Amino acid sequence: MTNHFLGDTAVLTGRSLRHVTRSLDTILTTVVTPIAMMLLFVYVFGGAISTGTDSYVAYLLPGILLITIASGIAYTAYRLFLDLQGGIFERFHSMPIARSAVLWAHVLTSLVANLISLVVVVLVALLMGFRSGAGFLGWLAVTGILILFTVALTWLAVIAGLSAKTVDGASAFSYPLIFLPFISSAFVPTETMPGPVRWFAENQPVTSIVNTIRDLLAGRPVGADSWIALAWCVGILVVAYVLAIVTYRRKIS
Repeated sequence: MTNHFLGDTAVLTGRSLRHVTRSLDTILTTVVTPIAMMLLFVYVFGGAISTGTDSYVAYLLPGILLITIASGIAYTAYRLFLDLQGGIFERFHSMPIARSAVLWAHVLTSLVANLISLVVVVLVALLMGFRSGAGFLGWLAVTGILILFTVALTWLAVIAGLSAKTVDGASAFSYPLIFLPFISSAFVPTETMPGPVRWFAENQPVTSIVNTIRDLLAGRPVGADSWIALAWCVGILVVAYVLAIVTYRRKIS
């Protein structure tokens, strides 16, 4: 059964990846907005923002990486919606394949596409002067957090793709996720925010994830934020996965 599921997932993932490679503008579109934000904030607003000893591009990069992921998962919901409306699911279900493999193929495709986008953003940040004090284990930890965050948000995208009534609705759910880093420590220290906004910023998931990635990239010891970040990522992943499977079963029943 396990080999059957893995084999089906691999085949369907290959199909989805071929669709992505045939429309590379998808990845390019995903990275254009985050890179434009990074250029704008570093070269226009960066001189007016005090973040301590870090260069502003180093301070900003973790938040930009999360925005890149939030932008990328919109395409997962979009592709899933098109497959659903095009009757692809019904065709697959008429074949002897594992039903959950269809969803996992979209999730893995999202992961690969988002990792490519993240690499592009980091390369641009390096050209802008970003330098990291992290060693191999630090970069490995950052990669692990970004993968976990991507998979968690992708399962949210699966719910949106299965539940949407229109193409626009399938991808529009990502807008609040893209906006969330703006009310966090991603762009400015939370200490500069007024009371209620500061409370929200310090207690939402993006701040703990951003702070953890920032410390890891700077080569600093990570504190309690790392455990909070992991708890948020795992919690979102578990809840989103369960809801996605329930929605999927209702949709195809």
